[in-house]
Amino acid sequence: MSIPQLLVHDHKDNVGVVVVENLTAGTEMTCVITHDVSDFQLTCNDDVPIGHKVALQDLDVGATIVKYGEDIGKVVEPIKKGAHVHTHNLKTKRW
Repeated sequence: MSIPQLLVHDHKDNVGVVVVENLTAGTEMTCVITHDVSDFQLTCNDDVPIGHKVALQDLDVGATIVKYGEDIGKVVEPIKKGAHVHTHNLKTKRW
């Protein structure tokens, strides 16, 4: 397995976290699910900074975002698989 660019905590998660600097659109990422150390490939659609999220599937407005097995917010703009997930398309449910 090559060095992962994206980490996913659990199979229930629908986003992963970028763990490399300078991830660019079009990159075929190696993604690792840390729960069981399984891996898969996913193409990144956007330039995404380290520590930011990438969608693992298409997500519709109102869908719940799950990261580290936890509900972290809801989708406010449609998100395509492989897209950057951040404040422009995700809103916390806390406020």
